[in-house]
Amino acid sequence: MKHAIFAAALALVPAGTVLAQDIPSGAGTLSVSAVVQGLDTPWSFDFLPDGTILITERGGDLLAVRDGSAQRLSGLPEIYTRGQGGLLDVLVPRDFDTSREIFLTYSKRQQGGAGTAVLKARLSQDGSRLVEARTIFEMAPGSSGGRHFGSRIVEAPDGHLFVTIGERGDRPSAQDLSRHNGSVIRITRDGAVPRDNPFVGRDGAQPEIWSYGHRNPQGLGFDRRGQLWAVEHGAQGGDEVNRIEKGANYGWPVISYGEHYSGAKIGEGTSKPGMEQPVFYWDPSNAPSDIVFLEGGRWDGDALVGSLKFNYIARLSGNPLREVEQLESEATLRVRDVDQGPDGAIWFLSEVNGTLYRATQP
Repeated sequence: MKHAIFAAALALVPAGTVLAQDIPSGAGTLSVSAVVQGLDTPWSFDFLPDGTILITERGGDLLAVRDGSAQRLSGLPEIYTRGQGGLLDVLVPRDFDTSREIFLTYSKRQQGGAGTAVLKARLSQDGSRLVEARTIFEMAPGSSGGRHFGSRIVEAPDGHLFVTIGERGDRPSAQDLSRHNGSVIRITRDGAVPRDNPFVGRDGAQPEIWSYGHRNPQGLGFDRRGQLWAVEHGAQGGDEVNRIEKGANYGWPVISYGEHYSGAKIGEGTSKPGMEQPVFYWDPSNAPSDIVFLEGGRWDGDALVGSLKFNYIARLSGNPLREVEQLESEATLRVRDVDQGPDGAIWFLSEVNGTLYRATQP
């Protein structure tokens, strides 16, 4: 009965059916079609080699959409679903065909609160459930509250995993290497610490940390040269695009281009020796979600970033990267995730519309 109710609630749209306003751009019109509707607070998606689409809903469901039907997958652990917490990112690694492994980030209940965690599991042969699921990482020592989990996960060219973690609303913790708050971490596929991580062996430091001084990075991606980039929420103003470097300190809450919601000044200003500057920042804040670097087409090498606040997809281009265009239509309401599909098209999730969209490049 549960699956029957679910099937009725989700609308799977035939390919090519246009149910959304197309998106105008300086290079031409992006033709937009809705692929899956009826999603409940969707957070992320990724593609299996056979064309199946995995979609996470923050409330705790992992959906598999294939051959015109959808189902909830079983086998997930208990998920903390308060505030901004829940089931968050999903990653299908490059070797899925042989390993059948997937990775998920989620908020895990911990003593005194909850923290960002990474789950490793295999997809069963019939594609209905997760098996051998285990948590390979969870932030320490944990935090209370229900915000700033960060939680994007990407696979590096060498196979390591990078994961973003917000400072959980505890601003000073982002400068404390004894805590994972406000960091980008780097781990192996089994959750182990790579020996060349920058803080391995430093007394008191969490060895998984790759970079720190972040507020709430919700976007993470590699460009074609293998450079890692993150986008993160500032406070009021100062949402950032950062080039992520080994061992670097990105300054929060000591420096920022934003201000507190009360209007009070943040930290010591906009710069300080030993702290990195953003490559680009938004003021006013656009609440960036995820970032993807495109390959092929007229926008080859450009980056797309979803906006949760102003309901558009930002296109960034140039060296250094700068926002050059805002892609906006009725489909781009609160864009939670954006990616390039195996077909070369631009795919994105609208949290407000509860819809996964596909847009052809101009």
